[in-house]
Amino acid sequence: MLKSTPALMTLMLATACAVATPVRADTAAAQPDARALVMVAKDARYRVVYDIHSGEFAAGISKGLYYARGLFEAFRKQGVAAAQVDAHLVLHGDAAVMLLKDETYQTATGDPFAVNPNDKIVQDLLDLGVSVEICHSAMKAKGWQAGDVLPGVTIVHDGYTRLIKLQNDGYAYIGGF
Repeated sequence: MLKSTPALMTLMLATACAVATPVRADTAAAQPDARALVMVAKDARYRVVYDIHSGEFAAGISKGLYYARGLFEAFRKQGVAAAQVDAHLVLHGDAAVMLLKDETYQTATGDPFAVNPNDKIVQDLLDLGVSVEICHSAMKAKGWQAGDVLPGVTIVHDGYTRLIKLQNDGYAYIGGF
């Protein structure tokens, strides 16, 4: 009787698998997953509003800003130019701090050496034509003035009515940030 060893068992298993699953040359390339990938229309225009209210971070920046930037990359990969996307990012609540100049950001975070890590992504989004918006009600509650906010950011009366208006105007709502 043969003694079973790990090497012998591996050889037997590999032989059994090779015999049990023959591969035809004409179907090998089609086997991984032949389902069609659903894509967006390349020539369409898109309208979206992001509800960003959390102070959470992803990759060292605001989670909401991070995912909004990712949307433009996903569209680009499908042949949609940034100019075809009309996007509004409404930051309110705990997320409003993400749109402050460094000096005010330092005070708001309690770190006298902090720099706002969102400064660059906000500028990148503005350069793509995105409307980055901060809630005036949040600013008022925190004692922030217009001069405390990063350049190019739009101040809206309040986040909730702005979100409602944009949804009523046909913008797709993306929340959870």
